[in-house]
Amino acid sequence: MFIGHFAPAFIAAAAIPERPRLGTMFVAAQLVDWGFFTLALIGVERMRIDPGASVMVPFDLYHMPYTHSLAGTAIWAAAFLLVVALHQRSWLAGLLAGLVVASHWLLDFIVHVPDLTLAGAPPKLGLGLWNHPWAAMPLELALTALALGHYLKRTRGPAGPPLVLAGVMLLFQLVNWFAPHPAEAGALLYLQALLAFAVLSALAAWVGKNRWPRQRGGLALSAR
Repeated sequence: MFIGHFAPAFIAAAAIPERPRLGTMFVAAQLVDWGFFTLALIGVERMRIDPGASVMVPFDLYHMPYTHSLAGTAIWAAAFLLVVALHQRSWLAGLLAGLVVASHWLLDFIVHVPDLTLAGAPPKLGLGLWNHPWAAMPLELALTALALGHYLKRTRGPAGPPLVLAGVMLLFQLVNWFAPHPAEAGALLYLQALLAFAVLSALAAWVGKNRWPRQRGGLALSAR
């Protein structure tokens, strides 16, 4: 799953759109992948290209105990909760950010073939929806579209920035699905993933700065 991970970010940002902003929630949504690809760059966590790994994704994610175990994800979520809560001076904001981080493991559990763990050791877990593109693709698009719609319904602002964000997200997802995959895992692949996360997070921050929460009756409050 790629852009589907941002569905919880939209929902959380809609709950308190002024604090933290959408960009913070986008970072939360992919925080464990930020961690994975950074650790992969220095050889702490590892993956390899295996065309037989699943129908949709030829990545054998065979060693990622610090980011994609349930325990590891919980630690990342707790750390981000504290960072956001202290920075935003809001425990509610921190809790929402932490829940968005934690949602990553649950969404991965649905689509990944068994490569997730509870604490870094077997059993390996995953429902394997990546082996069923006819279900995985519509699910990812539907989750993202519904969450974006909810965010737009709960906030007010110009239509341009969200449309740009949605267009770039769709473009990146199509590339993720249909572009040729690399012959081997390496620094270029990891840096490309980190760049994609950075671009989407920057666009989300831009969107958040141009949206304000709606009150009942359609009135808006400043998000500053």
